[in-house]
Amino acid sequence: MWPALALSLAAFLTNFDVTAVIMALPAVATELQLGIAGQAWMMDAYSLAFTAALVVAGGVADRSGRRRTMLAGNLVFAAASAACAMAVGGLSLGLARMVQGIGAAFVMTGGIALIAGLYPQADQRTRALACLGVASGVAMALGPSLGGAISGWLGWRWIFLANLPACLVAAVSIPRLVPEMRPSVRRALDHVGMALFSAALCVLVATLLNVQGGLRMTIGIGLAGVLLAGFLWQQRHRREPIFDPAIFVNRAMVAVGLLLNAVSLGYWAVLVYLPGLLGATFGWTTAECGVAMLMATLPMLVVPPLGARLVVRLGWRWHFAIALAIIAAGDLAFVAALAAPDAMLRLWLAGIAMGGIGCGAALAHPQLSGAVVALVPPAHAGMAAAVTVIMRQAGFAIGIAVLGAVLGGSDRAGGYVWMFEVAALVCAAASAVALLLLSPAIRAGGEEQQVT
Repeated sequence: MWPALALSLAAFLTNFDVTAVIMALPAVATELQLGIAGQAWMMDAYSLAFTAALVVAGGVADRSGRRRTMLAGNLVFAAASAACAMAVGGLSLGLARMVQGIGAAFVMTGGIALIAGLYPQADQRTRALACLGVASGVAMALGPSLGGAISGWLGWRWIFLANLPACLVAAVSIPRLVPEMRPSVRRALDHVGMALFSAALCVLVATLLNVQGGLRMTIGIGLAGVLLAGFLWQQRHRREPIFDPAIFVNRAMVAVGLLLNAVSLGYWAVLVYLPGLLGATFGWTTAECGVAMLMATLPMLVVPPLGARLVVRLGWRWHFAIALAIIAAGDLAFVAALAAPDAMLRLWLAGIAMGGIGCGAALAHPQLSGAVVALVPPAHAGMAAAVTVIMRQAGFAIGIAVLGAVLGGSDRAGGYVWMFEVAALVCAAASAVALLLLSPAIRAGGEEQQVT
């Protein structure tokens, strides 16, 4: 399993960079004089570029070679990390983060494709993908704590410089352990689809972050809708679509897509703004905030096995409804914490809130990925896996923009209250969607069974 371990290092790196950078946001905002919108763009530049590049990374890997694509992405990621560390302003940092996201997309796509080719037998491939999943989970769980320690002790620029040794290890080990691979059938690149989808996301995020209501917001959201409709029309009439609406548009798939986006907003996007809240509320340092964030991230390591057993017993309908309701309750607990008059009560409520959103997300997050793949025909499993990552990343970017718009449009304390209320409302609505759109006969694995 040495090749799988080498490929998992790259997965760890790209996921670690997302969660670790969250802890650097307050320090970056202070040094580079960024407001709420600037901090949101620092995260969304990475997510938007990552999402857009995923659309074509698979085709590039098929044409140029999977290992070559992954190593090229690793090189781009390393160079962009160095550029982030040397950024002198918000614009230069945002551009470097965008290039980082492109590199990360090619690393992840190439890594998953290499594992699929290296381990053709189902049991071996399952173990290899599990190794990849564990590396990603560890990165997501420990990223805030390690990022807080690095930022607090060495400075925020070292979060990006810490990527370079890991990139070097990947560049040396992967050529020695992993052979080059190309599939027998190569897919054509879809430049038009990539452009339409990327433009729709960018217009929507820019509108949410930079326009405060009125006609301009209506026009921006409308334009994003037109571009997204154009993308769906183009995909519907393309021989080899990236996203085939005929396959993915049904009640269950629509419900799962909405749930993916709700988890991205109610948990992942909330994490982006937590360090600022914890620092302002409790006066904690960056390193202390990073340790406190373990309450929200460690469940991603320990709860998923429980979720795997629960979803078999409850079925998707009730499992996802309960998981989203737990996230909603956690977000509401943050509202109660902000209103608590006693400092100790505020601390306990904040801990309960972080644990709540972490447990709810850990119950839903892994099972949603499996649900997307299980709901499509086996021949389209690869497309479904790619669409899952794209929906999650797009939801993360939109969630950051939505919460940033809510937080930036009010005073600091009031903005946080509104932010958590919006997150709770979205997750509560998603819980209702699970009850309304998911059939009680659909069990884990996608098969129809009578629920008694």
